[in-house]
Amino acid sequence: MSNSRLKIWLSAFRLRTLPLALSCIFMGAALTFSLKKFNIFIFIGAMFTTIFLQVLSNLANDYGDGVKGTDNKDRIGPTRAVQSGEISLNAMKSAIIVTATLSLFSGLTLLFLSFGASHFLLTFFFLLLGIISIAAAIKYTVGENAYGYSGLGDVAVFIFFGLIGVLGSHFLYTQSCSWSHLLLAMCIGLLSVGVLNLNNMRDIENDRVSNKSTIPVKLGLEKAKKYHFVLLLSAMLCLVFYVFSQFTSIFGLLPLLVFPIVLNHLMEVNRCNLNRDFNPMLAKLAISTFLLSILFFVGEFLKSIA
Repeated sequence: MSNSRLKIWLSAFRLRTLPLALSCIFMGAALTFSLKKFNIFIFIGAMFTTIFLQVLSNLANDYGDGVKGTDNKDRIGPTRAVQSGEISLNAMKSAIIVTATLSLFSGLTLLFLSFGASHFLLTFFFLLLGIISIAAAIKYTVGENAYGYSGLGDVAVFIFFGLIGVLGSHFLYTQSCSWSHLLLAMCIGLLSVGVLNLNNMRDIENDRVSNKSTIPVKLGLEKAKKYHFVLLLSAMLCLVFYVFSQFTSIFGLLPLLVFPIVLNHLMEVNRCNLNRDFNPMLAKLAISTFLLSILFFVGEFLKSIA
């Protein structure tokens, strides 16, 4: 493969989306430090599986929006591979199949690392969850009944990036979960929905013309901005409740350092009047979410060795 083709495929993979996807893995792993159950092999396996699923989702999104004509010359965001003709539909379809296979293989390896040859029911349950995750990544924009075109993308992101991502990854280490962990799962889930909402506010006009009925298309731009405020402030409240309800060390306060960043982000969003103004906000919120997970990870580690 030539360097130019490699660059085209790397662009289609949208590697900049990976930090947000990995946030839930760091959060789930961080919760194991106090229990002395952190396992580096499960951690690496969870990261690889998440990366494959995220790349699968990105490729399927490129394919689905390309087929439906949603990605076109009027779109504000980056030019997509299928839209530009740099990657054919058949080549993208083959890449989706390969990535889905890698996701499944990585997931099976992760389950073996977590449960071994025993715990058949847990293995079966998580295998089923993995298959559902693969199907959800593809069906977001692919097919006649793509749920991303019905305003259900926000629900899916909250479930997979938040609830399943944090609680599920933590369960792989410990075979248990606490109700308090739900607050962290909701925090990451809500922030992830916030990133999707920014994307949809940026694309609101083009999505409306393309019959892609996202939440901003349904609400209108001004109400979508208020929805964004609710998402992020709710996420911060979940974080605060968890941090202070589980407070045992000053290190546990580290994730609260993202508060000024999130508040500044909300003020910037409030000032946005043009759709293109939302574009730079995407990376900022995604990196802020990843930073929160890293700070939580470091804080929990320091608490465990203090």
